Amino acid sequence: MKKMATHSAPATGIFSAPLWRSAFRPFYLLGVIYGLGVMAVWLLVRADIVDLIPAAYNLSLWHGHEMVFGFSAAIVAGFVLTALPGWAGTAEIDRGRLALLVALWLLGRLAVHSGGLVPAMVVLVLDCSLFLVLAAMVTPGLLRAGNKYYLALLPIAALLFIGNVIFHLALIDGDLARASWGVRMGLMGIVGKFILAGGFLTTVFTGNALRQKGGPELAVKPWLEYLSALSLVAFIYGALGDLPDRTAAGLALFAGLVQLARFLRWRTMRILDAPLVVTMHLAYGWFIAALFLFAAARAGAEIAPEAWLHAFTVGALSLMMLSLITRVALRHTGRSLTPGRMMILSFGLMVICALLRLAVSLDMLPDGWLPLTALTWSGSFLIYLLMHGLYMIRPSQPKKRRGPKRAAEISTTSS
Repeated sequence: MKKMATHSAPATGIFSAPLWRSAFRPFYLLGVIYGLGVMAVWLLVRADIVDLIPAAYNLSLWHGHEMVFGFSAAIVAGFVLTALPGWAGTAEIDRGRLALLVALWLLGRLAVHSGGLVPAMVVLVLDCSLFLVLAAMVTPGLLRAGNKYYLALLPIAALLFIGNVIFHLALIDGDLARASWGVRMGLMGIVGKFILAGGFLTTVFTGNALRQKGGPELAVKPWLEYLSALSLVAFIYGALGDLPDRTAAGLALFAGLVQLARFLRWRTMRILDAPLVVTMHLAYGWFIAALFLFAAARAGAEIAPEAWLHAFTVGALSLMMLSLITRVALRHTGRSLTPGRMMILSFGLMVICALLRLAVSLDMLPDGWLPLTALTWSGSFLIYLLMHGLYMIRPSQPKKRRGPKRAAEISTTSS
């Protein structure tokens, strides 16, 4: 494991504030605030209290786009740029270069909500540039990295970039169905990041937790990681391609079984006292459920086609995000990796939200329950913001001195 990049001298100048020292700081802070704002607007528009949706969108399309390319894009960018220096040995993207990426994300959000004041093609350029520029910044370092596994981040960035381009071009043509497909392509990029990074990190952090309890090693099995990546490609092809329903169902089933094999190795019941890791397990369980729901719906079962989507976005993605952004906020600001009771409540609220949202999707509850799911989701991330928001703008706590043995034990938790 390569050591996290450090700075030999204090930063000075316009970007010397702690906010610009690491990518997770501005992207997590702004991303969570923006996600809460999107959910609040969705609630107000749905209740006919305000009308803030751009004219070219409908409410569902706007909500999907901004949750994928606004909220999730910020969280993904912050996570990837923070993790790569420790995992792949790339240079830290900070200060001016980090501010440029944050500015591109902000300009994209402002352009989308400009009310037609910004020409549509300019909106496209501003809203689609983040992952193109981000990829350009990290590619040289990834090419030099000894482990080429991290190059898989580039096609993930490509899915987000191309999906957003397709979305905006479709809006210009007035083709809302194709625009929705562009959002779905961007979501597949998030799915890719979830499997490749989330699953790998869950294995590593579970191994750490088991080792601290004196249990047997949980080694990363390269063949299973590559099979997982293969199943990911197959699922994305099935979800986006024009394939027969049964073929798409078979590819999703294959992916689900591979992820289930991965999951069963983690011995969840032995690490119930490690809430950050257990939350990752729960998130991965929701992802497996999403794959099986997709397979069942495409195989002809009487299941709403979108049920899998809500199982993934609320149950899997939101839970995994909460666990990882909590871990990063604590670890990279010099705090103990022990979430407080309020964060345990946050995790619990998200599990409740996922159950409610899936129940509505499966017609077990009426649509009238949707505002409650939105409020529960918002409450979960609001707790995160209240507990950790100030960490993003304050200096990190001084690192505690550790002995060689303790340092070795925690070296793989640096992301």
